[in-house]
Amino acid sequence: MAQGSLQGGGDPGGSDGARAGDVAAGATDGVPGRPHRVVVLVDENSNPFELGCATEVFGLHRPELGRDLYDFRLCAAGPRTRMRDGFFTLTGVGDLSAADTADTLIVPNRPDVDVPRRPAVLDAVRRAHARGARLVGLCSGAFTLAEAGVLEGRRATAHWQWADDFRARFPGVHLEPDVLFVDDGDIFTSAGSAAALDLGLHLVRRDHGAEVANAVSRRLVFAAHRDGGQRQFVERPVPQTRDTSLAPLLEWAQERLDTPLTVARLAARAAVSPATLHRRFRTQLGTTPLAWLTGERLALACRLIERGGTGFEAVARLSGLGTPANLRLQMQRHTGLTPAAYRARFGPADARAAPIRGRAGARTRPRGAQGHARARGDATTQRRGGQAGASEPGAVTAP
Repeated sequence: MAQGSLQGGGDPGGSDGARAGDVAAGATDGVPGRPHRVVVLVDENSNPFELGCATEVFGLHRPELGRDLYDFRLCAAGPRTRMRDGFFTLTGVGDLSAADTADTLIVPNRPDVDVPRRPAVLDAVRRAHARGARLVGLCSGAFTLAEAGVLEGRRATAHWQWADDFRARFPGVHLEPDVLFVDDGDIFTSAGSAAALDLGLHLVRRDHGAEVANAVSRRLVFAAHRDGGQRQFVERPVPQTRDTSLAPLLEWAQERLDTPLTVARLAARAAVSPATLHRRFRTQLGTTPLAWLTGERLALACRLIERGGTGFEAVARLSGLGTPANLRLQMQRHTGLTPAAYRARFGPADARAAPIRGRAGARTRPRGAQGHARARGDATTQRRGGQAGASEPGAVTAP
């Protein structure tokens, strides 16, 4: 975990740099010989919550996985950084030179979006972008990216409260104000505070696959996956007469992903009309039944491929996607990878050398399948739960 001192106005102290200890190899796209390096650039009045989210996702040791996933560091423009509202002072972290070694640079966020960032901070962001580093803006971090000029003509999101201000100041940025996060290839932005965890897990999924991301989410005691296209604000009214939670229905459906599940069948199980079921999905999950089913089936398919021993025909059948052709279509659409490419990147080492054919392996049906891996390198966010592929033949009902 990152080292440093958190002081309530005390004297500077701590080490002369912050990092995640002796990190084992494991992450992708880093410099050969070391894991992918994630650097958080902290600046005056930064929000502690997003800093904590980044540390929890990228900076902790992972003994349950047998390895650490990232080389994690903090850096700042000065030796003492006053955090939001003066809650505490951050000291003992590295200087901005650490940003020049980042494979992923997480930029500062802050509540005072009208106060420009320091020129040295913006220059560090520009240098990282110019050399091809992955940039991440959590919450109001989108303002920092836009100030640095790297979002011009790009897609981004920010907290819904600042949408009008953001558009007025940065008209050249394509703001999507009602989504959890936006993946625009090499630049990522997330909405309000908790969406930082959603985006962090999305990046873990891109780097290490669905199985590892699920393990990280279990340790966080956080939902394994909320699609980036889900709404930032989801109403959850208190039931007036009886529990209308979708949780029992979702668990029931997750145990039967390989069966011909339809919206009508789900509605019958919940003892409501299809229209009422749609409303409940929109209200409680911010998505549609079709899109949710497609995501769950794709998540299961990704985990089966990662575990190995199961041919693509069997993966398609067990996940409910029906055919290898539809499996390939949905994986390319949602992850940017073919099943074979996904297995080569995330599958067992002994399964990467040659293609797997047929129906090898015993059937598995894990409980609680949530989310789907999305490793694509282009724009992936959809609006208000209308995820791509939700209406594709075979995406919901197995042939």
